[in-house]
Amino acid sequence: MHVKMKMHPLYTDIPKPERFTYPFCYEPHPLCQLAAKEVQAYVGSHEEIREDADRGKMFGVLIVTPSTPLNPSAPYYFLAAYSGLLAGRNDWDYFVPPVFDAQQPDGYFKTKEREISCLSKESGDTKEMSQDLQLWLFHQYQLSNARGEENDLVAIWQSYYSREKLRRKFPLPPGGTGDCCAPKLLQYAYQQGLKPVCMAEFWWGQSTKEELRQHGNFYPACRGKCKPILTWMLQGLEVDPDPETFGFSRLEVKTVYEDQAIVVIDKPSGLLSVPGRMEQYSVETLMRERYPESHVAHRLDMWTSGLLIVAKSMEAYHALQQQFIKHQVKKRYLAMLEHSRVSGIPKKGTISLPLRPDPMNRPRQVVDDEHGKRAVTDYEFLSDDMVALEPQTGRTHQLRIHCAHPEGLGRPIKGDELYGMKANRLYLHAEQIWFHHPVTGEDMHFVAPLPF
Repeated sequence: MHVKMKMHPLYTDIPKPERFTYPFCYEPHPLCQLAAKEVQAYVGSHEEIREDADRGKMFGVLIVTPSTPLNPSAPYYFLAAYSGLLAGRNDWDYFVPPVFDAQQPDGYFKTKEREISCLSKESGDTKEMSQDLQLWLFHQYQLSNARGEENDLVAIWQSYYSREKLRRKFPLPPGGTGDCCAPKLLQYAYQQGLKPVCMAEFWWGQSTKEELRQHGNFYPACRGKCKPILTWMLQGLEVDPDPETFGFSRLEVKTVYEDQAIVVIDKPSGLLSVPGRMEQYSVETLMRERYPESHVAHRLDMWTSGLLIVAKSMEAYHALQQQFIKHQVKKRYLAMLEHSRVSGIPKKGTISLPLRPDPMNRPRQVVDDEHGKRAVTDYEFLSDDMVALEPQTGRTHQLRIHCAHPEGLGRPIKGDELYGMKANRLYLHAEQIWFHHPVTGEDMHFVAPLPF
């Protein structure tokens, strides 16, 4: 292994961070941004790599320091990696190798894979053999952590999901676990005695139907495949705390309308509608301090602002729920989209893209024509960057994906860090709502001024 070919010097006086990156929620450190630019220049200059990467590929950089200084003018080095294979290969000199190389033509995995394929054509009953081969492969992934400990992928996975209920739900890693950027980078650094400093991952190329990403944007490590193994691999490093455990600002809400049955409020961006897994403070908890029997009748994403109906009693809540079930409630959102060169999008139309959760990367949703649930949005451009959105259905992240997806508007909502680029807020606002009063049956219509 040519270690020096994998280590790339960074000639900079940028100070290093105090702690290592928490990989599931982070702002890329300037050192990582500098390294990412070099990787992007390399990919762009290498025709074979670029052609494959243009179809959509995640790359990662890890800033390291060697155990003994190699060059006084280069205090840091970076390692680079890609997820899966790149142009059908996993042995590019510029990038770190895989944790385990299963692509050797004469190796056990490929030989057994060919054998199973031949048997499948003859008998078709090879499911158990395929499962055994996959389990064998997982055991070959011998991973290290910063404490100098070593364990295989299956043991690490099952240790993470130690509770019996979770163990039954996640008995083994999904296919491809261990082949993402972050495990490759950390494993190589530990093997070579390099000290990890900070890390980041970015997307190159076009979005795919499964991976709704934006070219050049940084993204956190995937939780489904990487959370169990990175939690173990980072042991022994001083890591930034999870920002989601900090708690959120105690934002107030503006009352738009109130009577004996309901309250209509204007929710600020950054406030949960209902209590979450890590944070209890929300519109619902705030309202229950005033009205103990109150319930939020519907939800807005935390970073979406705008109109929200709160029922003061269970009777009013159930009456409102029936209106939502029967699609009798109409909502209109305004969204500011990222600047884009996308052309040919009609000024007005309807988007229909079915959605389902991405179990390997929650809370992200994906478009799935086969298993997704119906999701329909009417839209109308009010200006080059501002669009009015009227959802006919209420799927999670529906408006965000319908704007960002190449088969939708092809332009993420500004500030959408999941499907676009992070900003100071998500530029999505629930501007208007129409419904029937749950007690009197009166037609109700409210408007919340645009806050951006």
